[in-house]
Amino acid sequence: MAALGTASPGLLSGCAPATGTAVRAGAAARTWKVTGTAGSGLGGFDSAVKKLMQARDIPGGSLAVTYKGKLVLARGYSWSDDASLSVQPTSLFRLASLSKAITATAVTRLVQDGKLSLSAPVTDLLELTPPDGKSADPRLSQVTVRRLLQHLGGWDRDVSGDFTHRDRDVAASLGVSLPISRADMMRYGTGLKLDHDPGTTYAYSNYGYLLLGEIIAKVSGTTYADYVQRNVFAPVGITRARPGRSLRADAAAGEVPYFSQYTGKSVFDAAGTTVPGPYGTFNVENRTAMGGWLASAVDYARYSTILDGTTSVLSKASVEKVFAKPETGLNSGGSYYGFGWFVRDVTGGRNTWHDGSLTGSSTIVTRRYDGVSWTLLFDQRDDPSGLTYNYSDFSAPLHDVANAITTWPTTDLFGKYL
Repeated sequence: MAALGTASPGLLSGCAPATGTAVRAGAAARTWKVTGTAGSGLGGFDSAVKKLMQARDIPGGSLAVTYKGKLVLARGYSWSDDASLSVQPTSLFRLASLSKAITATAVTRLVQDGKLSLSAPVTDLLELTPPDGKSADPRLSQVTVRRLLQHLGGWDRDVSGDFTHRDRDVAASLGVSLPISRADMMRYGTGLKLDHDPGTTYAYSNYGYLLLGEIIAKVSGTTYADYVQRNVFAPVGITRARPGRSLRADAAAGEVPYFSQYTGKSVFDAAGTTVPGPYGTFNVENRTAMGGWLASAVDYARYSTILDGTTSVLSKASVEKVFAKPETGLNSGGSYYGFGWFVRDVTGGRNTWHDGSLTGSSTIVTRRYDGVSWTLLFDQRDDPSGLTYNYSDFSAPLHDVANAITTWPTTDLFGKYL
């Protein structure tokens, strides 16, 4: 139980690190603020999160822990010399690739309602037109909804890169102005040759989840975000979650500030204005389905209970589809990618997990076979310490705390924080 899986480059969603000079203030004279509620005997989680934040100079974080579907801990953590920073259990964070599970749930709900087939080819669902002078790879017709969900579509960023964070290159290639749109990304992507035959190679693909977002909008007859909010979030009482915005001026009420030591060129103007890494070096609005949702840790913990099969959103049969083994991609440790989740079957049940990464954001979710789950969100992805920010770094200390608990609280804090 030291970790549910081994972190890999495929877990790092979003954009490549921006480059430039440090923009972050120093850490002198920092003080702690811990908000929210923890059930009896759960103080070890506070200590573990504080240690993670101090080691990496992280200003803000939030943790939500559930036990057998009940919220037993909801915390906000601030470690800052800025008295105005006060992270709450309800504070909104960019979820990064934890958004993929949300998209996968929406797709599965459409399948459950008979409005979409997992075997439907993407070419039957979307109008995919390549740029002038380019042609679509004929193998696109073999890319099904199921293969998009399981990262088996044939795009491989380790081979040809991830153009979803190369906005300036895409704009130049298409001859369009910044900021580019999702339609621009689809037109550019349709002109690319696939790196693998669909269904033969697992390769983590942000672009595949962008396409799934467009499929949800097309099939549902509404916007992607509206469908998710009405059919995934609303039935379980989530009202705060919303698509994120790129620029600091457009931050949502209750959203945390994001920190990075890097700056980079803006993807919103042709001049390439230098901006802080989290605010304009990537287009959050284009990334909603693959990595752009905002939510609190409590919200995501509540969302995760959908995967218990106990809500009206997904039946137990649909949940089994989410966690079913793919046609290929089982790794040597026995784990694989389902629909928006990494999965490993273990004695006594199933472990599922994911992490997310954007400049200014590090996130993880863990769902253990024994009914213990947590969502941990941070407002930073890099710092001068040189320490890594991956799933195992953040999950292992929390596993240690959970493994030492013999009696879990019976309280349920969802009513207080939703």
